[in-house]
Amino acid sequence: MKIKINRESFFKVFQIAAAVAPARSPKTILQNIKLDVTADTVILTATDTEVGVRLTVPNPEVMNPGKAVVPVSRLSMILRESNDEFLTINASEDKILITGLNSRFELQAQNPDEFPEVAYFDDKDFYEVQANVFKELIKRTLFATDSESSRYALGGVLLEMNDDTVIAVGTDGRRLAKMEGGLEKVGSPKLETATIVPSRSMQLMERILPEGETKVQISTRANDLLMKGPSGVFYTRLVEGRFPKWRDVLPKRDKTNRIDIPVGQMYTALRQAAIVTSEESRGVDFTFKEGSLVLTNNTAEVGQSRIEMPVAYTGDELTITLDHRYVADFLKVLPQEKSFTFDVENGEAAAYCETEDKYGYVIMPLSKDRR
Repeated sequence: MKIKINRESFFKVFQIAAAVAPARSPKTILQNIKLDVTADTVILTATDTEVGVRLTVPNPEVMNPGKAVVPVSRLSMILRESNDEFLTINASEDKILITGLNSRFELQAQNPDEFPEVAYFDDKDFYEVQANVFKELIKRTLFATDSESSRYALGGVLLEMNDDTVIAVGTDGRRLAKMEGGLEKVGSPKLETATIVPSRSMQLMERILPEGETKVQISTRANDLLMKGPSGVFYTRLVEGRFPKWRDVLPKRDKTNRIDIPVGQMYTALRQAAIVTSEESRGVDFTFKEGSLVLTNNTAEVGQSRIEMPVAYTGDELTITLDHRYVADFLKVLPQEKSFTFDVENGEAAAYCETEDKYGYVIMPLSKDRR
């Protein structure tokens, strides 16, 4: 096997594959990336058996088809440190040569036949969704998951798909993020009712997804999910367990206060109010008064803060205490020039933040003894 590649473009693809390969594993072959080379294509394959990718290298020059297994850590360092525009990778049964204009590296080779296969996307029934839509779904829900929870279902993002809508939901039990987007069906795809994608897998998918309105294909099965895009195929096993009944968490109330608040202005005020918080005192008081919102915090060992901003509020004075980190997480994923609706009933009920593009976020208030 022998190929000549543009170092920079190859490295971009290689880094994504390297993120999948485990740094340590009882199966040392998994700490490598497999190269499958045909007459005109180069495919990089990486897996830790739970997650896998098959990525296409752009514009390779194939001199000799074949296959090889290359060590992730060593080749990654070569690609990072080299100054060459092009590199040649020449693999034989016992060694791998990487050469540039003024450099030459020789690495030990392993048997590519021992590398496990990663699933191909050959389903005829699947869903199609725009890449930018799916990236936004991930961005706005992934942060709310809890990978450290003993409840495994909370360590992933729930995906629900129907004829024309995909819903993504993430929760850690203290806050919940929900986002909707459009999709299309191709054929007659069948979706399991509890499709929970691990948080790490969603993070990797976000890296692989292209920008823009390019469509990607998604196929789900009982235990795994496949996504196919312009750069290749992504495979992941699904999380086992039952996801919370998230629709029951969304507030359903007749008497409430809905206040429109600019994202950027709120984020600035929140960051200022959070300056005097601590690990033990994370609560910020959100007090709504006639025409204003006052953010306050009082931490005994640090100090006090009071930030006021104008809002269109006309009801009775109302205070709710929220973990400033949870509010900041919501504001960070929104366009700063937009506005959102802050729905609050009282200081004891959950706050609900909502945007015009079908994004909802529930935050449980802090009790007085947890402020």
